Parts: sequence; C-alpha cells; structure tokens
Amino acid sequence: MKKIFSILAIALLTATASMAQSTWKVDKAHSKLTFTITHLAVSDVEGLFKDFDVTIVNTKPDFSDAKFTLVAQTASINTEIEKRDAHLKSPDFFDVAKNPTMNFTSTGITKGAGANRYKLKGNFTLNGVTKPVVLDLWYRGTVAGQGGKEIAGFQVTGEIKRSEFNFGSKFKSPMLSDEVQIKANGEFAKS
Repeated sequence: MKKIFSILAIALLTATASMAQSTWKVDKAHSKLTFTITHLAVSDVEGLFKDFDVTIVNTKPDFSDAKFTLVAQTASINTEIEKRDAHLKSPDFFDVAKNPTMNFTSTGITKGAGANRYKLKGNFTLNGVTKPVVLDLWYRGTVAGQGGKEIAGFQVTGEIKRSEFNFGSKFKSPMLSDEVQIKANGEFAKS
C-alpha cells in the first residue's frame, strides 16, 4: 500500500512540476518592434517603437500554450525623420496625447507549418480601436544566457490594415498603403 501511495505522490509531483507556470520578460537590449508601410506605391518606409514591454507566460516547454502581452508607447515611434515622427504622433495618426499606448494580448495559439511555428491569435488595440488579428510566431529556441539564466527567442510577423483601426484615414492608398507589415524580434529572460 505504501508503494502505491509513493507512486501516486511521485506522479502527482511530476504532473504539478510539468504544469508549473513560467514568466518571461523581454530583454529590450536584444529586441526590436518594427513596422513597414508602402509610400506612393513605390517605396517602403520603416520605423520602430523604442519603448515597449512584452511578457510571456507558459507552462509547456515548446511554448505551444504561451500567452503574450505587449504594450508599446506610441510616443516612442522613430522613423529617423523628426518631422515625420512629429506628424505620426499627431491626431492624424497615433494621437499620442489621447492614445499613449498600443497593445496586443494573445487569445490563443495553434500549430503552424514547420517546426516551432505557430499562429498567434489575439486582440490588437490601435488608435482606441480593438480588433482580432492573427500573427505568425516562430519560437527560435531556448539557451542558457549569462549567469545561467534561461533565454528564449521569438520572431513575430504579420499584417494589419490601417482602415480597420481608423488610423491615418486622411491618407488613402496609394499615398500610404492600407497594409502595414509588423515584425518583432525578441529575447526573453525567464523570471
């Protein structure tokens, strides 16, 4: 009888350990949140957000149940042209005084095509409008970082339509494409 209880206790501890929740915080020095939009249908303009925070929570080692939360400060937009950045911060686009952040909160994750590839579903909030989006997620692996801390790498890519968020509505295509490409590369430290 003791042996059965011991086996059950070990099984319960193993199941509990495997379901332990992990939290990962973005390493901003090794991460970037960028976007690309087409101007006049002939060239791409790129930019990034310098101030953002991302948290990942998971229980499975392959991150197939991961939950992602992103908050980016809209005033941190940088396209390397100060005049353009000032216009992007205005009510014509981000209206940073009224909408200081843009946010993404994942609502689900499913297996994609290829190893460590997923479809990341979630709610994206831009310009005070929240819409569901589906992004491509690539889990690039986990390694031991400095001091033995676990580091996980991810790349997220996808596309949103400005018109769905009433964003920059004065500037129609081909002046600015409706489609905006999003790309984020990140390293995350297990906390």
